[in-house]
Amino acid sequence: MPAPRPARLLAALLATPLLAGCFAADSDPASGASADGSRLRVALAFPPAERLSPYGADATILSRLGVTEGLTALDGNGSATPALASSWRQEGSRGWQFTLREATFQDGSAVTAQAVAASLTQAARAKPAPAALSGVTLTAEAVDRHRVRITTGRPDPILPLRLSSPNLAVLSAKAYGAKGAVDPVGTGTGPFTLKKVDGSSSATLDRYDGYWGGRAQAAGIDVRFVADGTARTNALRSGDTDIAEAVPVAQAATLAQGTRRETATTRTTSLLLNFRSGPFEDARLRAAARAAVDTSGLAKDVYEGHADRGAGIYGPAVSWAEGRHRKPVGRAEPKRPGGTRITLATYDNRPELPEVAQVLKQQLERAGFRVELVVREYSRLESDALAGKFDAFVLARNSLVDTGDPVAVLASDYTCDGGYNLARLCDKDVDRAVAAAERTADTAERQDAALRAEAEILGTDAVVPLVHQRVLTGVGRSVKGLLLDPYERTLIGTGTRR
Repeated sequence: MPAPRPARLLAALLATPLLAGCFAADSDPASGASADGSRLRVALAFPPAERLSPYGADATILSRLGVTEGLTALDGNGSATPALASSWRQEGSRGWQFTLREATFQDGSAVTAQAVAASLTQAARAKPAPAALSGVTLTAEAVDRHRVRITTGRPDPILPLRLSSPNLAVLSAKAYGAKGAVDPVGTGTGPFTLKKVDGSSSATLDRYDGYWGGRAQAAGIDVRFVADGTARTNALRSGDTDIAEAVPVAQAATLAQGTRRETATTRTTSLLLNFRSGPFEDARLRAAARAAVDTSGLAKDVYEGHADRGAGIYGPAVSWAEGRHRKPVGRAEPKRPGGTRITLATYDNRPELPEVAQVLKQQLERAGFRVELVVREYSRLESDALAGKFDAFVLARNSLVDTGDPVAVLASDYTCDGGYNLARLCDKDVDRAVAAAERTADTAERQDAALRAEAEILGTDAVVPLVHQRVLTGVGRSVKGLLLDPYERTLIGTGTRR
């Protein structure tokens, strides 16, 4: 269990500010202001795992830094709103026509219907499929210079919402190379253009003065990717960074009240059990693991009150799911583990996860499992997790980040053909329920169908919800206009400055 707060606070205060000197040396630590007052210094938790390809988890790095955009965006209510497309209308059951606004790519070329169609075609052909296109096929073609027609393989009532996904950002022709390689440097449409990426350590962005939405107030962004949460927090306290992503809850009390923001999110931390291979291929052992897990203390002790106890795949920030009757029951009866060996993995970019995994390790061992715990940086774990090299995995996942649609995460994460299926779940009843939800157009009925599919998924015992997370962001006192949303797609926009 976590140490009492005073001990953790003392440890945090004594820790060395590991980022000191990492950013440009034009800052006054006392004020946090730079000599020209124009560039923002940002410490992000997750280094690029896929060379900043928009088709995987790196897509949100690009959207949060204001580099990329899609045809649509999500508003505060989770509805599709205009972005690169100024309007759209449905044509028949499978077709949609989008009218583009006047805009340019960061390499100076025009955002035309032909360029948009080519970009979406590249995404549709990507292997593995982007999470936003899990189970969906589409074709895109230019109608004229300013109108693009998108046709799906089967009726897709939420296509405008789907196109808001960071996975489906529109890039210029220069972004696409041989063998599916995608380079976002200088090829996006957002208010900031990516100029340089130094592997997994840093990135440099400049303001894009030709942005259709108006000139950004910051001249640029200097990014450091820092997996260590204590280092990110110390950098904010010492004035070495202006914005620190994902402040550990154990560090929250070390920040002055005015320098931290807490955001309710649609992020759920879950225990995922490998459905297709290893010990948890046995449904009775999955049931035993589920029965062994006690989530009652995680939100209070590990997250120190900055989280809610896990109720399902959707948490309290998903307002329509909150308060609904959700009592999924596992299908199998538990059996004694009898010393069964398992590997439990997680990552340390979100600093609470190793502590959660340690608690789970103790609970599983008390139930009779023998547990090997593996903790690495996320970029060094993802490919192994997708390949099924671990028996269990602790994942913090935003259920609405891919499309804003509650069904999309079910298709990408829990169906046989899902592109981000870390649980490696493949169950005919689950696939049937998710497919039924995907076919449902009415919003309220779609939500009901999503909850029925959620019940099928949880009934397999391959997914054990643990907590619903609130995210803490460290913000310098001089920073204004930060964009924090429950979907965690935005961070810096045209009005963000210091």
